[in-house]
Amino acid sequence: MARTLSAPAPTRAPAPVSVASLDRPGLRSADGATLAAAFAVVLMLSPARLVFRGLPFSLTPADAVGLFAALWWFCAQLTTTLGAAKGSNPVRTALFVYTAAMLATYGYASAAYLPPDELDMADHSIVLVVALVGIGLGACDGIRGRERLDFVLRCLVISGAAVGVIAALQFVLEFDLTKYLAFPGFRFTSELPAILERNTLRRVAATTGHPIELGVVCAMIIPLALHYAFGARDRGEPSLRWWACCALIGTGLMFSVSRSAVLGLGVVSVVLVAGWPARRRMWAAIGGVGFLAGMKVAVPGLMSVFLGLFTSLSSDSSIQYRTHDYAVAATEIGNHFWVGRGLGTWYAPKHLIFDNQYILSLVETGVIGMATFSGIFLTGIWAALRVRRLSSDPAVRDLGLTLAACLVVPLVGAATFDLRSFATVTGLSFLIIGAAGSLLRATRPPRAQAARPPERPDGESGEAGESREPKQARESGEVRESGEETDEKAAETAETAETAGKVTRPAGRADPPRSPRPGPAR
Repeated sequence: MARTLSAPAPTRAPAPVSVASLDRPGLRSADGATLAAAFAVVLMLSPARLVFRGLPFSLTPADAVGLFAALWWFCAQLTTTLGAAKGSNPVRTALFVYTAAMLATYGYASAAYLPPDELDMADHSIVLVVALVGIGLGACDGIRGRERLDFVLRCLVISGAAVGVIAALQFVLEFDLTKYLAFPGFRFTSELPAILERNTLRRVAATTGHPIELGVVCAMIIPLALHYAFGARDRGEPSLRWWACCALIGTGLMFSVSRSAVLGLGVVSVVLVAGWPARRRMWAAIGGVGFLAGMKVAVPGLMSVFLGLFTSLSSDSSIQYRTHDYAVAATEIGNHFWVGRGLGTWYAPKHLIFDNQYILSLVETGVIGMATFSGIFLTGIWAALRVRRLSSDPAVRDLGLTLAACLVVPLVGAATFDLRSFATVTGLSFLIIGAAGSLLRATRPPRAQAARPPERPDGESGEAGESREPKQARESGEVRESGEETDEKAAETAETAETAGKVTRPAGRADPPRSPRPGPAR
């Protein structure tokens, strides 16, 4: 009996998905920007002393998000479905080099003899390095495009404004809201008060670990708030909410009563004024004078205390304390010059406190570790300024200048306190470094890649079949991510190559049979 062969049912091409529908907020799936925004909110709003209960070492909620970001980034490099960018990036390379240096320090410390407590601290520190580098890489490769980067940075600004509110409650009413943020499953590592005193005035820490940290964090965030406030005004959009964020963040900076905060705000002003247009400088000066006048009226004596912080440097006990331990540091640096004695192994109260992160890095991680630590900040600043040079969009250029100003603050502030000992400012630094890498990746123009010429049946390729990028696309100044191409562009390129291939065939030669082309991959 003859077998009846039934023809296979024709397969239907998947229904096209509207590109516009993917841009609607309700249909957007979680991505690297979502993870970075969650890290920013958790980092800023959870108290720095709040850690998970029941773990053998201290781990904050932000550290947990950073470790998850590291895992997500690793999985994203093994697949093509998680939306992470791949390929070289200066920030990504700097983070790799920093990680290698920290692993070398950890290996050296583990191989040598260390007391059990210092070895435990080294183990804890390398876990925190993974979390910090994870959020840096997650931001650099996971935030795809300017729109998603703005989403992350706006979340950071709003969270900073909320921190300013908490600081105001602590300063004005002496009400510490952070005491009521001890959620089930968490505990506080110490009972240190968040409200201290300096020259008969309160100095507060809000959700950070110390008033110095609060001041530096506010100095890092206020350039972003100014960027969105001025940007909304230039576009004719409502900007009052962003000006309110600027005022709240500035209030938190003032209530920290910190010399490091003023120094950070000073270097931010230098960077921004150097790149801002004259009209914006004028409005910023007027706003700054008005803000200081309002603070003088609202809090009498506050401006006098800040002035005294800089006029009495020679007799300030905190300055003298920062310089009395240089001899001890020199001895330790000489004993472990290249890779240090181990990250995290020099801690209080067992050892003297170095109120200088560069000296502490030399002691713990050696010259190599200190150079790579400084290098990630310098690379982030270079990437942000590189964006300003590449882009012709005023908003993108201003964002590049803003990110560079943000990263100058911890680079300078590391000379005034042990920055890596404070979780909030360190996590914020790595997040902004990753944001600078993401902006550079989104701004860098795509490399021109000529399509392969269509092959003839005999395997030869025609000279006229070489596809060339359309002139309109070459001259376009649009800022988009490298390697990304819309469906319309792909179809136009394919049609151009096919048409050119037909022109080069000799007259009378039949076209070779063509197999159906699959639809564009989604």
